[in-house]
Amino acid sequence: MRRVTWFIGGVAAGVAGAGYTKRKVKATASQISPVAAAQGAAARMRNRTLDVVDAIREGRATMQYHEDELRARRDGRLDVLADHVAPGDRVYVDGVPVESGRVIVMRERRSR
Repeated sequence: MRRVTWFIGGVAAGVAGAGYTKRKVKATASQISPVAAAQGAAARMRNRTLDVVDAIREGRATMQYHEDELRARRDGRLDVLADHVAPGDRVYVDGVPVESGRVIVMRERRSR
């Protein structure tokens, strides 16, 4: 009786293992098919393209910000807070202490 029990248990484990292996092999084979590989490559290329577009947009926004800061400095509309704070004074931005040299105040350009 013990041999029959062990035999049935072994057969069940073999059938379950073979079914699992068959599913895994089919899934892997479908992933490495030429069509799936081309679709994966196209999706990765789209993602990279979107990353490049986002980087360009961010770069342009940063460039515009720096250009505005440089124009404000040239036109005399830029004040550095460090010029107006006495030594030993503390500066807070949104309740967080910051160095006064890191705070820049730009005034709006007045129309002529």
